[in-house]
Amino acid sequence: MSLNQQPENNCSLCPRLVEYRQENRTRFPNWHNGPVPSFGKSDSALLIVGLAPGLKGANRTGRPFTGDVAGDLLYPTLISHGLAKGVFRAEADDGLELLNCRITNAVRCVPPQNKVTGPETAACRPFLSAEIASMKNLKVIVALGGVAHGAILSALGEKKSACKFAHGARHKLAAGLIMTDSYHCSRYNTNTGRLTEKMFNEVFQAVVSLL
Repeated sequence: MSLNQQPENNCSLCPRLVEYRQENRTRFPNWHNGPVPSFGKSDSALLIVGLAPGLKGANRTGRPFTGDVAGDLLYPTLISHGLAKGVFRAEADDGLELLNCRITNAVRCVPPQNKVTGPETAACRPFLSAEIASMKNLKVIVALGGVAHGAILSALGEKKSACKFAHGARHKLAAGLIMTDSYHCSRYNTNTGRLTEKMFNEVFQAVVSLL
């Protein structure tokens, strides 16, 4: 297993995701169609971990949460709390810059129907572990959704039973890190009202106070 933070463009660890990647490279040859690299500087104090790239979002643009509804909530929220600057135009070349913040996903390749499996999350775990280890100034990790929450705990060797996922929950982890949970800013969660803009802003307001 590579100890790199980023899987190779033709990573073969997950057969189902490899097959889906090849299908999309045929259907959409001009898209990114590969493991999506993290966005933001590695000397940041904040790491945001999502689930996986969206088909027409990060899998198309090559930047996390860029090109789909989730990013339409995430990036303006980061800008409003001083964690990003510029204008978010949902394209990787929009010039947006993250400030003291980095974004990645628990699974780096787009999954069919936006659903990852346990083995796929486990296969990508070393990359998340390496990501966290590389961030020497890291203080806070935001888990967007239950899958990201579990992946972070596994990457750090933490007991999941000691840290239950709940929106707005705060967990003290090893090496002085703090993990804050949020419902994922997905279309489903925002459309159903499970996650409101106010709820999401409250999470990041609390996060900024910890940095």
